[in-house]
Amino acid sequence: MTVQATPPVALARTRIGVLIASNLLGGVGVASSIAVAGLMAERLAGTEFAGFAQAMSVLGAAVAAIPLATLAAKAGRRAALAVGYSIALLGAVTVITAALIEQFILLLIGLAMFGTAQAVNLQSRYAAGENASAAARGRVMSLVIWSTTIGSVAGPNLTNLGNEFGFSLGLPELAGPYVFSAIAIACAATVIVVFYGGDRTRRPSDGIAAPDGPGDATDPVRSEAPAPAAEVARVSAVAALRWAFAHPRARMAVVLTACAHSVMVMVMVMTPVHMQHHGDSLTIVGVVISLHVLGMYALSPLFGWFVDRIGAVRTAAIGVALLLAAVVLGLIAASLGGGWTPTALVVLGIGWSACIISSSTVLASNPDASVKLPLQGVTDAGMNYAGAAAAALAGPILAWGGFHGVNIVALVLLAPAAVLVVVQLVRAER
Repeated sequence: MTVQATPPVALARTRIGVLIASNLLGGVGVASSIAVAGLMAERLAGTEFAGFAQAMSVLGAAVAAIPLATLAAKAGRRAALAVGYSIALLGAVTVITAALIEQFILLLIGLAMFGTAQAVNLQSRYAAGENASAAARGRVMSLVIWSTTIGSVAGPNLTNLGNEFGFSLGLPELAGPYVFSAIAIACAATVIVVFYGGDRTRRPSDGIAAPDGPGDATDPVRSEAPAPAAEVARVSAVAALRWAFAHPRARMAVVLTACAHSVMVMVMVMTPVHMQHHGDSLTIVGVVISLHVLGMYALSPLFGWFVDRIGAVRTAAIGVALLLAAVVLGLIAASLGGGWTPTALVVLGIGWSACIISSSTVLASNPDASVKLPLQGVTDAGMNYAGAAAAALAGPILAWGGFHGVNIVALVLLAPAAVLVVVQLVRAER
């Protein structure tokens, strides 16, 4: 069993700073158009197909996850992140073209390519984890995730401005926000290429953080003794997934990641459509989505601190409880509307944050480097495949069962993760 060495202190700190900057820009790129994708699809193909917009974007992230992880293993994180952002940039251009010629199929293709930006943002958290020791890993990873807050919260509020900017360029309605997305993603790619630094390794003593903390002292994935990267012979994604399902904590992390993301996507992607059906303006929709994204990222450092202090399983339990509360609030919002809708979306985002940070830390702390990168890739792929399926189903569910139906199905999707987290929590408390 081998693991990769952490880089020198100065290089590690530089990389973390670069990841923070690129995630901020990537957050702007993804979020400035997130509120209009479903509306654009609905306009071109009808309400039943509104969820396909987000489904294709999430599917694109899923398809990209394993190849990007493989590229990171072979050529380093810088190459993988830069290539991913470049594909997303081309996707944004394709979406704008689809809006111009009113071609729904081309729109879906562009959104799939654009979804690669989300895969890159997700991979950034693992890149951050490689630059920290176990005691600080949760905090370092959550800090990079948190950096998405500024861009992701500002992004939806740029929707109307982007729309007006698009009109000034002669673009049709809803295409303008993707111009902002293209610019932001191009800047993120440039930051990675220019400043990330070579993918070098050092001896074990060159880590940047303190010794292991008390969070999960009995967890084998936190006992690390880095070895040179040259010793690593990585397994396939399927083999890595098989390994995970033979290890209860890793199994919990993989399932929790997929379930939490599918619940979040299913409810979030139908909220703008639900709100517009009830007469809310594009500006109000943008504000609500901004609040949701704020919930997803703003408290990330808190949950990273929780992971390092009380352990990943307890933090995961908090996340599952918050997602359950969000679904209940969503059912209330479906009946009463008003302030219940943004409240439900904020709690949904916070619950997602706690789940993703706790599960990601478990996966990033895996001491077996032959499994680590492939497992990260296949987990992110599974996460996004689950999200894509949830988004694709969300449109028909909204059309047939309303917002009540969307939240009831989300509750069902949460159940498998809740069971595994409770089992691990009981074992941890014994």
